[in-house]
Formats: sequence, structure tokens, C-alpha cells
Amino acid sequence: MSFFKSFDWITLIIYIMLVVMGWFTINAASYTFDNASIFDFSRPSGKQAVWFGLSVFLIILLLCIDAKTYMGWAPFIYIGMMILLLVTIFIGTNINGSHSWIKIGTFSIQPAEFGKFSTSLMVAWLFSQYGFKFTNPMDFAKVCLVVILPVILIILQNETGSALVYFSLILLFYRQGLSGVFLWGVFCAILIFVLGVKYSVEPLPDGVVLGKDEVAPPSMRGEHLVLAIIPFLTASMLWGYAGNAAAAIRLALISLVVLIAYKVVKRYVEIPAEILPYFTFRIVGQSLCVGSIIYALWRWIYDNKREYLLVAAFAIGFIAFQYSVGYAFHNVLKDHQRGRIEILLGMKEDLKGDGYNVNQAKIAIGSGGIIGKGYLQGTQTKLSYVPEQETDFIFCTIGEEKGFIGTSFLLLTYLVLILRIIVIAERQRTIFAQVYSYCVACIFMFHVFINVGMVIGLVPVIGIPLPFFSYGGSGLWSFTILLFIMLKLDASRIERY
Repeated sequence: MSFFKSFDWITLIIYIMLVVMGWFTINAASYTFDNASIFDFSRPSGKQAVWFGLSVFLIILLLCIDAKTYMGWAPFIYIGMMILLLVTIFIGTNINGSHSWIKIGTFSIQPAEFGKFSTSLMVAWLFSQYGFKFTNPMDFAKVCLVVILPVILIILQNETGSALVYFSLILLFYRQGLSGVFLWGVFCAILIFVLGVKYSVEPLPDGVVLGKDEVAPPSMRGEHLVLAIIPFLTASMLWGYAGNAAAAIRLALISLVVLIAYKVVKRYVEIPAEILPYFTFRIVGQSLCVGSIIYALWRWIYDNKREYLLVAAFAIGFIAFQYSVGYAFHNVLKDHQRGRIEILLGMKEDLKGDGYNVNQAKIAIGSGGIIGKGYLQGTQTKLSYVPEQETDFIFCTIGEEKGFIGTSFLLLTYLVLILRIIVIAERQRTIFAQVYSYCVACIFMFHVFINVGMVIGLVPVIGIPLPFFSYGGSGLWSFTILLFIMLKLDASRIERY
């Protein structure tokens, strides 16, 4: 009886709401005016109904397993899943260029989706070990290894979107004591990437937009901008992390004076021809960056504080990242991945190629207006103008049929679910249950933000499902397992395990 009293029925109700709404939305996205039944097993909605029915038995099984079993078996579940991910690289079926699917009869499963709950269990298991300290370098390295391993295996399956989900756990690490300097480092890396890529080509004249096969002339502006801001990013860390405001202001002022002096001399002073090749912004910027590193190292030696050493390490990392960005963007990313980023940053427009999906999704959402066109009344989705509208781009179906009110209600429902998960995490009595619950919150938050963001053009298209809405049994089961293991741990929190 205590289980039913302690079980979080609110989360269960939200789960059922989302799954049912998702099922009807999948039916709407695949509906073609042929009056086919929502239970037609040849259609996505009928197949999703089967997966939902099987999910009921899965939920019962998850809730019947003793809570202590999840903790005790976490390493074995993780190892088994890593082996499955490794095997998938070699036996996976090629679907849209990805080798992350295993066919079983008429159905296909994606092991990468199930890696999320096994990694979450393993991370929670590590945090719950006696003597574990997240701030200890060895313990920190163990957690990072557990998270990075599935990322590598999934990338080898050519499934970048699913791999990126694991990086959402950095929010958990921050909650568990990770210094804010690492989050600042992530922000700086994003800033360097955007500036380095966006301004790596010459600006186009007003009204001129590059087509699919056109390439703008290369430019040094991106590198110059990044080299100019790295000393100031280093100064911000001297102030915020090392706590030395005077040193930060000194470095920032010197860097600013040098940059201004360079511009003045370059414009008003005639430079001798033999010196001119060495008097470039690139050399000045590189010198300032090296000077910032030397200054941080000198403060480390002078003040004997290891914080300065970390600041110097981050400055070195910023410089290395700057020069790796260009190579990775042009030589590692595939054409369609590079094209999506260029479109997002406004570097080109390709409404018939890489930008087609997002453009059609925006049209569908915009056509819904405030209240939408009504259930099964959408034209953009019914006429299949939006590719992948049953999976990655299903949010546009909601926007067209339910309008601003419907999409707002859905996002509010997701917000309530995520906040509820955080409440559940905070009331846990064991580190294992708390850490696992926060892992679930991070994963759900990442999926919702990235999926909706890519549909409306705020982030690049990376192809991850919207929880409980996107068509697919693997995704539905993955999120169901994540959620109901947490609910089982929460319902058993009155016990000592």
C-alpha cells in the first residue's frame, strides 16, 4: 500500500497526456485524406499504438523490479549496452546514412536511444560509491569516461544527434559541484565557433544570397575577431574564477590599448616595406593571446594559486579550438551538416536543399496562426511539404493544426514535466536516486529544447526526437524507461536501500 501512496501520480498523468497527444499528432502528420483508421497497423499511428500498448507491459515490469536492483545492476546494464552499441556499428542497417538501427522482422530498434538510461544509471552508480568525490580529478575522469564512451560509439554509427544528447549531463555535473568556469568555457567555445565560422568568408553585398553550389571568398575576419577577444575572455576568467579583479583589468586594458594602437599606426603611419609583412593583425592578435597565457602563468608562480594555471590552460584551449574550428568545419563535417550551420548563421540560403526542411516547417507553423487550422485540417503537413514530419519535425504539425495556443500548451506541459522531475530529484534520500533523476531531467530538457529549436530555426538540424511525440518505438521506450525507473526509485524512497 505504501508504494501507491508514495508513487508520483502527477508525473504518470503528464506521461499519459503526452503519449496520447503524441499518438494523435502522429496520426495527423501521416494522414492523407483517405479516411484511414488511427489503428491501421500499416500506418505510423497504428504502429505507434502497438508500441504504446507494449509500453504498458514495460512500465509494469519496471515498477515490479526492486529499486535496489537498478543500483546493483547498473554496471552490468551499462557494459551490456556498450557492447550492443559496439556491435551495432558492424551489423546496423543503413537508414538515411546512419548505421544505428537493428532490424528485427518488420520492426527496427535503435540501441543509441537505450544508451541514455544505461549511462544515467552508471553515472548515478559512480556518484553513489563510497568515498566518491566529484571534485577529485580521478573520480571526475571516471564520470567523463562513462559519458564519452557511448558518444564515441554512437558517432561511429554516424548518428551525431543522439551522441550530442549525452553532453546535456554537464548540467548535472554543475549541480553536483562542477565549477562554473567549465560552463563559461562552453559558452566561450560556442562564441569562438560562431565568430570563427560566420566571419570566415567575405560579406556579401546587400540583397545577394549564396545559392546551394556557390561559395563566398574566404576571409581572415573570423580569425582576427577570435584572436582579439581571447585576451578579454582570459581576463574575465582571471576576475571571475581566480578572483583577481586588478589582474583582469590590467590585462584587458593592455590588450585594448595594443589593439587600438595597432589600428592607429596601421592607418596613419607609413610602415617600412621590410617590416610590413610582420606587422599584421594576425601576428598582433597571436602575440596578445600568448601574452595572456604568459601573464596567467606568471600570476600562478607569483601567487601560488592553481586557479591561474587553469586559466592559462583555458586560454591555450581557446587558441587551439580557434584553429581546429576551421579544419573541422571544412574537413570533418559532411556537406549537409556544414550547410545547415551556414544557413543558421545566415551565410547562405538554400531553400531547395539544406534549408528546405526548416523553411517548410516555419511555413507550416506560421500558417497555423493563433488557434490553428484544426485537427486533420493542416495543408502543409497533409500534402507532405515537410519531410520527416512524423519524427524529427512533428512539432510543425502541432503548430499548423493547433496554432500558437496549442504549441504553448505543449511547451508548458513539457516545462511542468521537467520541473516535476527536478522536484522528485530534490526529495530523494539517496545519492543514486537523486543523480539519476537529474540525468533524466537533463536529457528531457535537451531533447525538447533542441527539437523545437531546430524546427523553428534557432539551432542546426541534428535530428533528435521530441519526447513521446516523434514516431518510433525506440524513442518511446527509451523515454518510458528513463521516466519509470525514476518513478520506481522515487516511490521506494521511504525504504533504506
